Amino acid sequence: MAHRHAGTARRSAVTAIGALVLAGLPSAAAAGPAAAAGPVPGAAQTLRADRPSPHLLDALRRDLGLTPTQASERLVNEAEAGTRAGRLRLALGDRFAGAWVRGDTSQELTVATTDAEDVPAIEAQGARAAVVERALAELEAAKEKLDAAAGRVRTLDTPVWYVDVPKNRVVVQATSQKAGSAFVKAAGLEGEDVGIRMTKDRPRLLQDVTGGDAFYIDDSARCSVGFSVTRGEQGGFVTAGHCGGPGDTTTGYDRTAQGTFRASTFPGEDMAWVAVDAPWTPTPDVKAQGGQEVQVTGSVQALVGAAVCRSGSTTGWRCGTIEQHGASVSYEQGRVDGLTRTTVCAEPGDSGGPYVAGTQAQGVTSGGSGNCTSGGTTFYQPVNPILADFGLALTTAAARATAPAPQDGTAQEWAAGRVYEAGTTVTRDGVRYQCLQTHQAQDAWTPAGTPALWQRL
Repeated sequence: MAHRHAGTARRSAVTAIGALVLAGLPSAAAAGPAAAAGPVPGAAQTLRADRPSPHLLDALRRDLGLTPTQASERLVNEAEAGTRAGRLRLALGDRFAGAWVRGDTSQELTVATTDAEDVPAIEAQGARAAVVERALAELEAAKEKLDAAAGRVRTLDTPVWYVDVPKNRVVVQATSQKAGSAFVKAAGLEGEDVGIRMTKDRPRLLQDVTGGDAFYIDDSARCSVGFSVTRGEQGGFVTAGHCGGPGDTTTGYDRTAQGTFRASTFPGEDMAWVAVDAPWTPTPDVKAQGGQEVQVTGSVQALVGAAVCRSGSTTGWRCGTIEQHGASVSYEQGRVDGLTRTTVCAEPGDSGGPYVAGTQAQGVTSGGSGNCTSGGTTFYQPVNPILADFGLALTTAAARATAPAPQDGTAQEWAAGRVYEAGTTVTRDGVRYQCLQTHQAQDAWTPAGTPALWQRL
């Protein structure tokens, strides 16, 4: 920022889960050949959830009604739950139906499966088991049919659709039953369990303003800085794609010359990055309350139900929870896929601003409905796709930025700077690992030393 401001074959899979239970979670000795001396850090230590900023704790107290102790416990529980959910996702394979956290301190992790035989294995990992009808892959396939239908029909009266993991169904948000049913029929999902949620809300782009700090586009529109990034030696920041197009110039919060949009995608996705001029120095800071700052240490994707906080130039530092990942939203200007839906409030001018879960970067504000007086819903563009698509390295307090490796989608030697999706397989020093949680790799996060993020195969 500028101003510091997931017969035989089936039996084998079940056996694999049993082995996971009997063996317990991977030990430091099993983590790999190049582990550093001393104990291997747990998830909370890796993600720095054990050292929260007081400003983050204060906002969680205000917006989620938590005590400081509850807020601290919640952050640690969510970090640990993400790793346990990742391991169970790999063990369950195509029976996995999602994971989420609940409770004031996110003390309850639920992992869903389509097979009741998996229940003992899930419970042995300290999670609550939910046996459901449809696997996550099946729900995602149904949502893809809605995505395809949205390319053929108007969706302003069905502005939002997503996979609701806790309810094990696809949901369409519609202004009328007729509109919702027509969209479901157009997608070829008539007769399937697709929920239609009636609402008068129509998400709009929160287009005027900041994301930590305000910045201005071509001396007119205002948006929010998301997260600081680098590309090679060039510093900059990510923000929402609807804020500007390639070549648009920006000025900073103080109205001095700042930089230029290098790339922007909207609609389809809502992502952009701005290259800044020499006087502006990227930092890991995100504005919190009272002019204070929270420092970002990585980009590990949080679970449904996790607490998340947002910074914006209009409404400042606000918190809520993650409701769904991978939502599709139809704005008047076009459809955007892959957004995350939250209970955090926002108002026009907060566009582009950063969302953090603990100290982990999550995404940038896209749009929403409601306001911070009566409450509302917001959607953010996840940050990891921005980093991967544009070849950017997130600026963090935990480690120096590393030039991203090419995102060619093939299994290969682990490399710092590359964005890894959950389930991706890599090698490191001749050992194979599988990714537990989506994140951008850092120099200090080698697979052998971060069992919170990688499982040895």
